[in-house]
Amino acid sequence: MAQLIGLVYPLLHIMLAAVIFGVAGYLCAIFLTIFAGQVLVDGFGTESVIRLFGIMVLAAVLRGMLHYIEQYCNHFIAFKLLAIIRHKVFAALRKLCPAKLDGRDKGNLISIITTDIELLEVFYAHTISPIAIALITSVIMVVFIGSYHLQAGLFALAAYFAVGVIVPAWNGKRGGMKGMEFRTRFGELNSFVLDSLRGLDETIQYGQGKIRECQMTERSEKLTSMQKDLSKMEGVQRSLTNLLILLCSFGMLFFTLSLYQNGEMNIDGVLTCTIAMMGSFGPVVALSSLSNNLNQTLASGERVLSLLEEEPVVEEIPGEDRQPEEFCGAEIEHVSFAYENDRILNDYSLTMEPGKIVGIHGVSGSGKSTLLKLLMRFWEADKGNVLVSGQNVKEIPTKNLRDTQSYVTQETHVFHDSIANNIAIGKPRASREEIIEAAKKASIHDFIASLPEGYDTKVGELGDSLSGGEKQRIGIARAFLHDAPMLLLDEPTSNLDSLNEGIVLKSLEESCKEKTVVLVSHRKSTMSIADKVFHMSVGQKNK
Repeated sequence: MAQLIGLVYPLLHIMLAAVIFGVAGYLCAIFLTIFAGQVLVDGFGTESVIRLFGIMVLAAVLRGMLHYIEQYCNHFIAFKLLAIIRHKVFAALRKLCPAKLDGRDKGNLISIITTDIELLEVFYAHTISPIAIALITSVIMVVFIGSYHLQAGLFALAAYFAVGVIVPAWNGKRGGMKGMEFRTRFGELNSFVLDSLRGLDETIQYGQGKIRECQMTERSEKLTSMQKDLSKMEGVQRSLTNLLILLCSFGMLFFTLSLYQNGEMNIDGVLTCTIAMMGSFGPVVALSSLSNNLNQTLASGERVLSLLEEEPVVEEIPGEDRQPEEFCGAEIEHVSFAYENDRILNDYSLTMEPGKIVGIHGVSGSGKSTLLKLLMRFWEADKGNVLVSGQNVKEIPTKNLRDTQSYVTQETHVFHDSIANNIAIGKPRASREEIIEAAKKASIHDFIASLPEGYDTKVGELGDSLSGGEKQRIGIARAFLHDAPMLLLDEPTSNLDSLNEGIVLKSLEESCKEKTVVLVSHRKSTMSIADKVFHMSVGQKNK
């Protein structure tokens, strides 16, 4: 909670305004009933009634205006901070990518980015200022009631403390773990639904629909059960709060009557203190109700802050935004690397001469793709050196390293946008002519030209309207458009038939005569254009 409150600091002046207007609004509401009680004390004289009626109307109007301003300030802070938090989360995700997020539960991430951050609106709009408002208003009312009799003031203090502190603390303690478990299960359900949608074809093909349906129903029922438990806790808390308010209100009445009988208070004090007690629970009731939502809100806050506090495996290196004057090849020197306890490379060495096509051939799991990720500095080697143009990648500014390399992955991601914009990712300000030229080199121009809208054709979400080979060639077109001196290709023809593979390889051979190309594949046919081929096997050094 302290960390979440700390984010309010830049907007502290608006928060103070919300607290001031909130306190003033509640005092107007409380004294509205107190002024009504004064009519009974002062009698029903015409002049007295008119005067008090005017004050009551003024208090009612001010209450509405002040409450509106308070809520406006609170929600302004909330939505401003949610935008700031989203920026921080996406900045954190960018730093954590790709190593820290590789294989991470995407559904849970989506849940954090969407619902968890959205739930923080409750904290910033309905938690921080209500706590301050309840505290200040309660102190004012304790002083006001205490002005009639000290013991009456202490009784009011005990009542506010019981309703506003003891009940929320008790409810929060018993529901805290349940709230975190609910948010975690909610994220897991999101992951399951997302996984089910992506694997819909396979589910239908192999008749797994009933099984997936049962699993989804089971997860939903568990989540519903937890929601019911949280609702029961909320119901118990509200009942207990209302019971305490009634007991404290009547307790104040009987306590002040006893003071009246002992001659320590007049009837005016009895009536005013009782009405003030009955009408002043609004701020602490709002505080008491916070514990119902606070369990989930703080759980969401903890999940968001945990993501923000994660340290990336590889830190980006700041530096000048300029491309090196001359590219002089790359080298892997006695590199060892493991994914946690899974050893992939062991004292591995490899030289990639400038202007040459280097083929890396081997079975799955031998570390072919890992080599490319080390060259891109997505991961860092446990031992040894990774050099680009004779300089260790740990010392090259990240932006410069990215400008030096074009990387085509095994699975090309296609965004829900036009084909032209998907290719232009390789060079955001590229002209249409440059995009077309890159598409021709990737042997996908004829296919794009055959579409009704050509390069302006929108591709479906996750590229569902394209085949695997078409997406792969879009990835190759991006690499050509990026026009970096070093081209890293991870299984670039795995989704292509023999004819298209030959066309793409021929284009690579002709278009990359002045580039250093690292061509990774398990296909021997792909190695036909390589000037030098390195064979890799699991747990074996290069040869």
